[in-house]
Amino acid sequence: MLLLFDIDGTLLQNASREHAESLLHALERVHGISAPLGPIGAAGRTDLAIARTILLAAGVSAQRIDDGADEVRAITCEEYASRCPDDLSAFLAPDAGDLVEELAGDERFHLSLVTGNLEPDARPKIAQAGIGGHFAHGQGGFGSDHEDRAELPPIARRRAGDRPREQTVVIGDTPRDIACARADGLAVVAVTTGPYRRRDLESADVVIDRLGELPAALSRIA
Repeated sequence: MLLLFDIDGTLLQNASREHAESLLHALERVHGISAPLGPIGAAGRTDLAIARTILLAAGVSAQRIDDGADEVRAITCEEYASRCPDDLSAFLAPDAGDLVEELAGDERFHLSLVTGNLEPDARPKIAQAGIGGHFAHGQGGFGSDHEDRAELPPIARRRAGDRPREQTVVIGDTPRDIACARADGLAVVAVTTGPYRRRDLESADVVIDRLGELPAALSRIA
């Protein structure tokens, strides 16, 4: 079974400050926009979708956003490389470290990522949390692959050897994680370790309160 994990709010909690600062720094350098003009609902969105929302609200045209996207991406990753803390292990969600190690040692499962993070930001983030070695390079779906999160699960399945939909499960903490799974016809387990509660995640196949409950949830789906 291919397990596609979200990062922020799912594997890690409250570990996005430097990441967000890096994106805002890039928007200021490229477009002169220093901060969002209001709430943007970032949870579960890709980095470039967040950037687009901020820029459109500030009056930047869609054409300018598209023209500057590569530069925003590059500066964001450059900044995060210098800002990423050396140790993010304290930000692991409850049970995350033990669970990932357990699943990685079980030949029934193949672990990968589906995250709105740009890949050059996602890799050091999970590495500094101590779990990066369980998620192979060259696999997963990232915000650097597509601005639309719904496009990421098919990319991750293809990179994992064209895994079939019926053998793939998305694990995330937001309604957008659920939506991206459903867009690809996938099962999804939602965990209430992010900003949303059970009532917000009830369209998932199973809702759990901590990652330690995931093995039992997977047995209910299989």
